[in-house]
Amino acid sequence: MRIDDLFDTAIRGVTTNLTRSFLTMLGIIIGVGSVILMSAVGASMKGVILGQVSSLGAKSMVIFPGQEEGGAQAVMTGFDSLTFDDLEALEKLPSISNLAPAIFMSGKASYNREEATPQVIGVTEEFFRNQNVEAQIGRLIDSADDEGGRSVALLGSETAEELFGEINPLGKRVQVGDHTFTVIGVAKPLGAQFFQSADNRIYVPFKTSQDITGQKYINQITMLATDSFDLAFADVRYLLRQRHGISVPSDHPVQDQHEKDDFIVHSSEEATTILGSVSLGLTLFITTIAAISLIVGGIGIMNIMLVSVKERTREIGLRKAVGARGRDILFQFLTEAVLLTTIGGIIGLLIGLFLAWIIASFVTNILSTYVFAISLPSILAALAMAGGTGLIFGISPARRAAKLPPMEALRYE
Repeated sequence: MRIDDLFDTAIRGVTTNLTRSFLTMLGIIIGVGSVILMSAVGASMKGVILGQVSSLGAKSMVIFPGQEEGGAQAVMTGFDSLTFDDLEALEKLPSISNLAPAIFMSGKASYNREEATPQVIGVTEEFFRNQNVEAQIGRLIDSADDEGGRSVALLGSETAEELFGEINPLGKRVQVGDHTFTVIGVAKPLGAQFFQSADNRIYVPFKTSQDITGQKYINQITMLATDSFDLAFADVRYLLRQRHGISVPSDHPVQDQHEKDDFIVHSSEEATTILGSVSLGLTLFITTIAAISLIVGGIGIMNIMLVSVKERTREIGLRKAVGARGRDILFQFLTEAVLLTTIGGIIGLLIGLFLAWIIASFVTNILSTYVFAISLPSILAALAMAGGTGLIFGISPARRAAKLPPMEALRYE
């Protein structure tokens, strides 16, 4: 049988009863649609998180005061656990460099009648190198600003937009709480860092923030690992535990080793590792859903093809009587099964992409860095799995049809 005749016959077999064919494809449609939808959402979220991680810098590390609850979420309970003496001790470690302390200030920001509620951070110039902050207009805060305790400010792009709109903010004076600062620059947009806007900020010199708040402790320390993250982590934890009188027995379970710490150490590499674990879990979850749906759909295909073989027994006998070989009948029914699952896969693909686009349209209003993304390998894999399902579950009915004796098939009523 020629290939064009084979496909013509398969198409007629599929379109003879469209309702039954659609119901047969439903399991495949749901399976492929689920895979495409979740792959697209996963690709979009992966882009969001990778963007947030990459903005921190490849070798970036950060220390917070507080404790980790359950080894996961940071709970800021020990606000005064990081001191200036700790900072001096950390500066002597060869495994880290570019230490940059930060102090958080409170208070609304205003210019004329415009108001904003940014995060106000007192920083040194090293902070900008650690966090990949660059000036869009004007300049960054430098060591002269810090050492002189100047009342100057660098605005995040979002804060600058809220306070000044289209007005050039350079040289303007903004009110932050009870203090006034002269704007010396606006930072380039960074986007979000761990789902918190890095553009809704005001940076002021570290010494200025210390003089205003009177704080004797540090809210955050950023730094860079000079070589190995593992070595840097070990050095930082050992030093701070020693200074804070924290004892961790050597036989303590690994997952509980940080429960006594009054500080938290995180890094961009750690965030990337977590992302990889989440992506792997999502992939396994998608694969499981696809496998279940495609197995259900495949069983439906096999049942319908067996019914089709029974209904067309006389047709099979007639074809064999006029010279059709067993393999021609086999390929005919096998092609019908693959065609059913492939069409179902394409419909599921279109539905999954449409739903993913709808979700992206809504989420973008909440999370600006979320964009509609398509995972091409997932699309190809889903369509291949759909076609493979037809091949696997269609082989048994096709073989049964091919083995029917022509005379018995012709006598079938």
